Amino acid sequence: MPETRETPMSGTEVPDVDLAAGVPGPVRAVIRNLAGRRVVWVEFEASEIAPPLRSPMTDVMLAGAEAALAERLPFVMVVNSAGADIAEGIAPLHGWGRVARVLTRCSGVVPTFAIVDGPAVSGPALILGLVDFTIMTERSYAFVNGPVMVRQFTGVDVTKDELGSAGALDRHAGLPCAVVADREAAAQAVRDLLDYLPDHCDTEPARWPVTDAPDRLCPEAGELIPESTTGSYDVREVIDAVVDADSLNEVRGRWAANIVTAFATVAGRPVGVVANQPLALAGTLDIPASQKAARFVATCDAFNLPIITLVDTPGFYPGKDLEWKGMIRHGAQLVFAYGRATVPRICVILRKSYGGAYIVMDSKRMGNDICMAWPWAELAVMGAGQAAAILQRRASDEERAAFEADYSERLLNPWTAAERGYVDAVIDPADTRREVAAALDMLADKREQLVRRRHGNTPL
Repeated sequence: MPETRETPMSGTEVPDVDLAAGVPGPVRAVIRNLAGRRVVWVEFEASEIAPPLRSPMTDVMLAGAEAALAERLPFVMVVNSAGADIAEGIAPLHGWGRVARVLTRCSGVVPTFAIVDGPAVSGPALILGLVDFTIMTERSYAFVNGPVMVRQFTGVDVTKDELGSAGALDRHAGLPCAVVADREAAAQAVRDLLDYLPDHCDTEPARWPVTDAPDRLCPEAGELIPESTTGSYDVREVIDAVVDADSLNEVRGRWAANIVTAFATVAGRPVGVVANQPLALAGTLDIPASQKAARFVATCDAFNLPIITLVDTPGFYPGKDLEWKGMIRHGAQLVFAYGRATVPRICVILRKSYGGAYIVMDSKRMGNDICMAWPWAELAVMGAGQAAAILQRRASDEERAAFEADYSERLLNPWTAAERGYVDAVIDPADTRREVAAALDMLADKREQLVRRRHGNTPL
């Protein structure tokens, strides 16, 4: 993660403002300074025995969420609660439902964060899924139904750590964007993320100091690509070569590792980066990858971050189980996210871009603003070998080899796509940073007039 940049406040530093200060209980809400940024901070007391959630506590949480929406400030909630207080009946359930409704109204208006330091249990745990970013400490855990309910309903014995530890949710559920040691480290993670984000949706993220020349050549980016079209490499090294030095901040890195989502800067301008990762599942798209990328694209679009998409994928991961679990619906989430995004969108095809995944990864016809390709990029319905297996099933080995050579020469190159308007420029990999920085400058004033409607019907 990059070092935190202290943002100077104009004039005298504004003092903290307590919200609902007269409400008793282990929850405090305050408007405070966080590394020079004003945020609404709602925090449960740190304690080994987490308190149950009572209705007065939800009143404080509600006051904080409403203040964030009214004042257009980022919202941070530090959670340590054993769930709704059974002895109080339905009142705390009603309370956290009111909090959830306001957080829903905050969505896409102000950045929202949750830090889990201890348990986050039962219905209120769903709030973690509403915020933009959840950060969990190593001692935390979260679930809707705990071990007792699991055992009663399914007969399976499971520990709370197996069910909902930070590590388990990080690897298998994609809930936390980061797992850290303690509250202090979690607050630092929030500061790091806020460096890329504005206070609200009607402003742009603050620029970083330019310490890396925008026209710096990056030949190492192209040198990372293996000669074999099936060879693997770490796309994070390509991203690191293109963006500003020491600016890369990956989110949800352990979940759906076949796609990388990260914040970075280019010439001091914060951006979001989405990239296929050939190290995992050959960079194919599956359900978790589609969900992860779609959520990130939507977040970038909500908070005015340009999106840079680096493409190297042979397509969607095949399989009956994947199809039955809803690959069509979940793959459409990524299509929908890109299709409605209005921020500047730049696509760079590094190597392979095949089939439906070509369209999904922000292709020209999906509405990207600039599409570039490296000279060896392959854009087609499928690779030459796959095409030969379908179209030359009864051919001899010699005939199949000749077909593959002709197919590769005629179709598997970026020049054919450029002639048809699907690629704007075929560039030297060493020029990628310079071309991306120039494209961002050109698109800095991009504005789209949206059709007035309540909202789109997201494919969930």
